[in-house]
Amino acid sequence: MTAPTLPTTGREWHLLSRPVGWPKPEDFALVETEVPAPGEGQVLVRNKYLSVDPYMRGRMSAAKSYVAPFELGKVMQGGAVGEVVASDAEGIAVGDHVLHFFGWREYAVVDAKNAVKVDPEAAPLSAYLGVLGMTGLTAYAGLLRTAAFKEGDSVFVSGAAGAVGSQVGQLAKLKGASRVIGSAGSDEKVKLLVEEYGFDAAFNYKTGPVSEQLRAAAPDGVDVYFDNVGGDHLEAAIGRLNRDGRIAVCGMISVYNNTEPAPGPRNLARLIQTRGRIEGFLVGDHYDLQPQFVQEVGPWVRSGELKYRETVVEGIENNLEAFLGVLRGDNTGKMIVKL
Repeated sequence: MTAPTLPTTGREWHLLSRPVGWPKPEDFALVETEVPAPGEGQVLVRNKYLSVDPYMRGRMSAAKSYVAPFELGKVMQGGAVGEVVASDAEGIAVGDHVLHFFGWREYAVVDAKNAVKVDPEAAPLSAYLGVLGMTGLTAYAGLLRTAAFKEGDSVFVSGAAGAVGSQVGQLAKLKGASRVIGSAGSDEKVKLLVEEYGFDAAFNYKTGPVSEQLRAAAPDGVDVYFDNVGGDHLEAAIGRLNRDGRIAVCGMISVYNNTEPAPGPRNLARLIQTRGRIEGFLVGDHYDLQPQFVQEVGPWVRSGELKYRETVVEGIENNLEAFLGVLRGDNTGKMIVKL
C-alpha cells in the first residue's frame, strides 16, 4: 500500500521523565522513528497542525486522573489535523483531511474509526483544533450545560483571553448575557477582550487583588463563573456570586505545577447563603452536544460574529516550547503548532 514517495521516518516527542513542578526540557526528547505503512482499516496522516493544551500537564504526571498518563519513553498524544497520504480504509481517501488524537509527531498511523474527516473549504484546518473543535465544545458544554446559562445572566470568565475563555465570553454575549467580565494576564489581552471580543469589562489580574477588581467590574454580582484558573479567582467569584449562582470548573491552571496541595477557597460557606453550586466537567462527557454545537456555532464563526485568535508556532522542534508557553500564558487564543 505504501507508495515510493511516502516517508520512511518522522520525528516525534517522547516523555523521558515525569516533571516535578515546572516541566524541564530534559524531561522530553525529540526522536526520529520509522513511519509504518497503514494496515487494514488504517490511514497514514501527515500532520499539518498540532494542538498543545493545559490538560497535557496532568498527563505527564503518574497520578491517577480522568485520563491515562503518558507512558515514559513513548510518544505523547494530542489533537492534530492532517492530510491522508496513504489509506487502507473505506470512506477515507488519499488527499482527505482528518482530525485525530495522535499529535506531538509529524506522521501518524490512525485507525479510520478514530479519524474524523474535516472540510478545509468550510473553515481553516487549524480551526478544527480550536473554535470548531474540542476547545469550542468545551466552552459550549461548560457554559450551557454545566453552568446552565440563561439569558440575562451576568458571567465572569477567568483566563478569558485563552482559547476556551474567549469563546465562553462571546457565546454568553451572543446568547443574551446581561454582562460579561473577563480576567487576563496582560493589559494587551484586557484590551482585546473588550475591543474585539465584546466583553463588557475586563481586568489584568496581575495589577491588583482579583477580589477587588472583580467587585468593581461586577457591581451587581455574578450569576455564572466559568473557571479556568482556580486559586484566588475561584475565591473571588464565590465572593461575588448571586443567589442561585453556578460555577463551572473547567481548569485550574494556577495549580498545575504546584508540588504541594493548594489551599481551597476560604469562603465556601458563602455557597449556603447564595444556594450556589460548583460543578466540575470534562468535555468528553458531552460529545453528544457536538452536532448541536457545530450547527449553532459554525455559522457564527463563518459570519465573523464569533471571533477567534490563534497563536501559531512553527515547526515540530518547537512543540515543547509552545506547550510551555501555554502554561506561562504566552498565547492569545488557541496555541497551534504548524508543521
